[in-house]
Amino acid sequence: MRRVIVDRYGGPEVLSVIEEADPRPGPGEVLVKVLAAGVSFTDSQLRAGTYLPGAPKPPFTPGYELVGVVEQLGPGCSRLRVGDRIGALTVWGADADRVCVPESGAVEVPEDLDPAEVVSLVFTYMTAYQVLHRTAKVRSGETVLVHGAAGRVGVATLELGAAAGLRTIGTAAAHDRAKVEALGADAIDYQHEDFLTRVREITDGEGVDVVSDSLGGPISLRSFRALRPGGRLVVFGRYSTLKDGHKDWPAVIKWYAAISVVWLWDKLSPRRHVYPYHVQKYRDRATRRGGAVGGEPMDPERFRADFLVLIELLREGKIHPSVAERLPLSDARHAHELLESSASKGKLVLVP
Repeated sequence: MRRVIVDRYGGPEVLSVIEEADPRPGPGEVLVKVLAAGVSFTDSQLRAGTYLPGAPKPPFTPGYELVGVVEQLGPGCSRLRVGDRIGALTVWGADADRVCVPESGAVEVPEDLDPAEVVSLVFTYMTAYQVLHRTAKVRSGETVLVHGAAGRVGVATLELGAAAGLRTIGTAAAHDRAKVEALGADAIDYQHEDFLTRVREITDGEGVDVVSDSLGGPISLRSFRALRPGGRLVVFGRYSTLKDGHKDWPAVIKWYAAISVVWLWDKLSPRRHVYPYHVQKYRDRATRRGGAVGGEPMDPERFRADFLVLIELLREGKIHPSVAERLPLSDARHAHELLESSASKGKLVLVP
């Protein structure tokens, strides 16, 4: 089989493809033939070495999510069967012909749906859904500010916000204004407008109920000030810590400094709250990871339940995962180049 590897931290040039023997599933694992593996901004963070503590060190295989077919069951597996189509949030390791994944974290995928579209649900739309419903616990009629509204998670958040009856405001570049407004949101040109001032104008000075912050760092400080009493800031990204595909150390330091201040404000403010979000924590068992996210216990059953909701929204035409390009595994480096150039709108998918 073939798999992509990162042999050192850096830009897309550190990616290569190697051949080796097929893996064998261990206890509680299933061997999956990969049909589609998504390429996300988080893959860039893993590759550059700016991801969260606990991330793998080179050499490793990137790939945050996949859709595939179960080919072999490891000892102790009983829920899945050979031939089942499943999706899995791997965090890393998906960019390969075959991958072993824990049976407990796999979600069943209907065979009549496009694997490349469904792979967007496993990570991109799951992140947006759980930020809104599991972490912020939005209610119909609330107002949500979405940073990076024209990006992949941003678009998913706007679509899911519309389905939930939310009023949405999105920050984006001027050339993406029409795209954001077409999704029912008030658009703010972050390059030429002060988003905090515009939020207060749009909301008649009241502020927003929720901020979906995929950027983090200094932006989070101003996002906290955009909250009305009872508001919730959900931080789940560190976009600014990458520059030209590599770790930007000054930006990393600024990010952690700003986030530390935001957490302090959360402790001191009785009426506004800050929550972190990591999608993989909802996938894993509480007994393995411990703790909670936004007050919710971590439980793979919740991950599967949310995935079923997303499948139903897809069937009803309320969400529209966009596949920008389908590339062979050998073009993984090119996929990362496209990802960082912002040349492609929609999901980049590797198809082994």
